[in-house]
Amino acid sequence: QVQLRESGGGLVQPGDSLRLSCAASEHTGSSYTMAWFRQAEGKEREFVAGIRWSGGTTYYSDSVKGRFTISLDKSKNTMYLQMNRLEPEDTSVYTCATGRPITSAVRNPDMYYYWGQGTRVTVSS
Repeated sequence: QVQLRESGGGLVQPGDSLRLSCAASEHTGSSYTMAWFRQAEGKEREFVAGIRWSGGTTYYSDSVKGRFTISLDKSKNTMYLQMNRLEPEDTSVYTCATGRPITSAVRNPDMYYYWGQGTRVTVSS
């Protein structure tokens, strides 16, 4: 079973940057997609960004497009989320996941098989 471990969360001020990492215990396969989801207190889990292992196609939610960048280091089985110009609305627990969703379902958390434990990001002045 694939294990995912996130790191890099913390407390930052509005406008700051932060990079999250998600290390997979093993290579999940070229047909897999890795993604970041987040869930703020009292809200539903929402898709943040995803990336295809093969080809590197990326997907972003409208709320983070242009501010966040998702990437892969295949040599380390690790996914990153570079978050710039952070806003208080970005405060959430960020969780990485991997699965094999079709393109139309890449934002659906039900399409992901393995999940990490999450890392908390707090944006506050």
